[in-house]
Amino acid sequence: MKKKMSQSIKIPEGISCIYTDKVLSCRNGSIEVRREIKEPQINVKVEDSTISLTCEKGNKNHYKKILSYVAHIENMFKGLKNKFVYKLESVNVHFPMTFKIDKGLLVISNFLGEKVPRHAKIMPNVEVEIKGQNITISSIDREAAGQTAANFEKAAKVRNKDRRIFQDGIYITEKPRRENV
Repeated sequence: MKKKMSQSIKIPEGISCIYTDKVLSCRNGSIEVRREIKEPQINVKVEDSTISLTCEKGNKNHYKKILSYVAHIENMFKGLKNKFVYKLESVNVHFPMTFKIDKGLLVISNFLGEKVPRHAKIMPNVEVEIKGQNITISSIDREAAGQTAANFEKAAKVRNKDRRIFQDGIYITEKPRRENV
C-alpha cells in the first residue's frame, strides 16, 4: 500500500546545509562534505535547522531508502565534527613488505617475494599515514575512508596459497565505532 512517508533530521549547531541539484552540501567552517541524493521519489528540504526527507506515495522499499539516507546524513554530521579513523596492520611472515604513497596510490613492494609491486587506490580527501607496519587512514567522509581501507586489504590478499601458512597481508584492526546519535 502506498502512503506518505517522512523522516527529519536536526542539523547540529555550527553546521549549515544546502540542497541544490540533487546534492546535499553540509559545511562546518571551511570543511565541506557533499552527498548526492538521486532518488526521484524522495524529496529533500532544508528548512531552519532540520532536513526532511519525504516520499508522497511510498512503500517499504522507499522507507528503507529514506532511513539509509538519514544514516548517511548523520555520518556526514559526525565527520564534520571528528574524522573517521581506520587502523590497519601489515603482517608478514615470510618476506618483509614495504609501503610507499605515490600519486593517490599505495604501492606495496615485496609482497610474498613478488617482483611486481601491488597497488591500492587511495580515495579523494583521505589522509594515509604509515608508521612501520601500522597504517592509519583518516577522513571526514566515512565511505571514502572505509573504501580506502578495503582497497588496502584487497590489494594484499593472498591467492592460490594455503591461508593457514601464508598469513601475510594487510588487515583492519580498528574501525570507527558506531554510536547512537
